[in-house]
Amino acid sequence: MTMTSPELDNLVRINVLKVEAADQDEFDGLLKLGRTKLTDLAKTSLSPESQFDLAYNAAHALALAALRWHGFRPNENRFAVFQALAHTTDLGVDVRKILSKSHSARNRAEYQGVIEINEGLLVELIDGAQLLLAFVEKLGPVRNHDK
Repeated sequence: MTMTSPELDNLVRINVLKVEAADQDEFDGLLKLGRTKLTDLAKTSLSPESQFDLAYNAAHALALAALRWHGFRPNENRFAVFQALAHTTDLGVDVRKILSKSHSARNRAEYQGVIEINEGLLVELIDGAQLLLAFVEKLGPVRNHDK
């Protein structure tokens, strides 16, 4: 799945992303992190807030893995990894919207102390993170991509 994307290149031009050669160890570590967080979700004693935190951070690590596989890194904006999913994965717009909503909910909790864990969003976030895991696992070894 080698691709150079005009959309990703545009995100570089507007300083959302930067080009950086993919690194196999980093990719493997991000994949492992995403897997571990999703595995930890199976613990039934977790609060909805902890479940949300694990699912969100799993999705973020996996989205970053997909972006890094393509030879890009976000500049300073955490949301950039989700913004780029349309160009780094084959996930549908519905999953990308769930991840965007989850990012907004995470920001409200982290920066405003507003913790509103919607059970429906939590279920969709977990499902989306699992779909993202399945996609990232299929990417295979990183390789240098011509930019």
